[in-house]
Amino acid sequence: MSRRAVVIGAGLAGMLAAAVLSAAGADEVIVLDRDELPEGPEHRKGLPQGRHAHLLMAGGMDAMEELLPAAGLRKRLLAAGAHEIPLSSGMLALTPDGWLRRWRREGPAMLTCSRALVDWVVREAVREQTPVRVRRVAAVGLTGSAERVRGVRVATPGGDTDIEADLVVDASGRGTRVVSWLGGLGLTGVRERAVDSGLVNASRVYRVPDGAERFPLTVVQANPYVSRPARSAMVMPIEGGRWLVSCGGSRGGEPPADPEGFLRYALDLPDPIVGRLISGAEPLGDVHLSRSTSNVRRYLEKLPRWPEGFVVLGDALATFNPAYGHGMSVAAFGARVLGRELGRSSGGLGGLGAPGLARRVVRGAARAADAAWSMAVSQDVRYPGVRGGRPTVGDRVVTAYSRRMMKAATGSYAAASVIWDVTSLRAAPTRMFRPGAVLAAVAGSPLPRSAEPPLTEGERAVLRALDRSGL
Repeated sequence: MSRRAVVIGAGLAGMLAAAVLSAAGADEVIVLDRDELPEGPEHRKGLPQGRHAHLLMAGGMDAMEELLPAAGLRKRLLAAGAHEIPLSSGMLALTPDGWLRRWRREGPAMLTCSRALVDWVVREAVREQTPVRVRRVAAVGLTGSAERVRGVRVATPGGDTDIEADLVVDASGRGTRVVSWLGGLGLTGVRERAVDSGLVNASRVYRVPDGAERFPLTVVQANPYVSRPARSAMVMPIEGGRWLVSCGGSRGGEPPADPEGFLRYALDLPDPIVGRLISGAEPLGDVHLSRSTSNVRRYLEKLPRWPEGFVVLGDALATFNPAYGHGMSVAAFGARVLGRELGRSSGGLGGLGAPGLARRVVRGAARAADAAWSMAVSQDVRYPGVRGGRPTVGDRVVTAYSRRMMKAATGSYAAASVIWDVTSLRAAPTRMFRPGAVLAAVAGSPLPRSAEPPLTEGERAVLRALDRSGL
């Protein structure tokens, strides 16, 4: 009997899930998406945050390489123009507690490029290495019952049509309709939580000026410890000899869309370094705004009943404020959970219909999202005007300890290593509470707080040459 899997959504989560299903032995894997997919690394409508800064953390890259071991995804991305940024030395970061120092030591790295490039490289790798088929069609519902999903209902010019499947994966992203679809099967009572700081992202692409090709990734972080809106900015190298510059502000501190206002916003931050850099750089397009930034958690894993044959992954399960750069990695973690559960099932893909498989995947994917959710929400609830929550006593205790660790990290390599491990998603937040980490936090920074960014003489010369701000 033919075994078919249908994946809703051709974004990162969907294509990684399709690769897993194909590797597990599916006779047919069909990916459905309402968008016409570009033939290259180009923006598409279905990615509301696609024009803004995305960071591919080390933990997420590791998971993707595990899912597509023969594809050489890291090498492909680097060959296409992505940049590998060592967290220890390749980044200028102003935290609420001062500039992080740069260390000439090994540590995790992240990849920076446009989101369109990541999606295109992964999509092409999956297409090359698997018989996955992509169809441009909109999913409008599920077929089956509360006990078992049997397929997907899609909208076609001649009317709705049903596609039968042994397994359906909803990887349709922020715009998922999974709650109403489950309701149509008689499964109601899904608990949802949204924490919305009102963040607005504004991004613009610039040509990297001559001589600035090796200037480090530069970020001025938002400060959640003052009673003011979040305001931040980043200059990130991407493919094609370009800088992607993103400014972000929460409710009451939103960045503007006009070019002059965009520059002024960056210059008015606690340190004007981002504005100084771009004041002498050539813009390559308009400023793009996005407001689709809230954290949304659908606690599907807590439903008393869950239908066999249905899995939810990626942003359809948990969506994060993109300021923290964890969404792509969490999508990869969810696909990895799917792969591992398939491997444990008796008979490989033939076990997709086995009792409990789909529920185990959803629960595992939810656990894989927990760390990123906690990091995002514990900070967002502190901003003025946030909707969806306030800091709890537990939040305040954890925040106080985390801030102590960050203060130490401004001048302690041991503390900085803890921060890198956790934020790169290579280690769970419990890494913060290991004996060595606690000792580093208690000891604090052995070096004085730096009032200036830790630039080399060459980098200072580049900044001076670019600066047209008059500051």
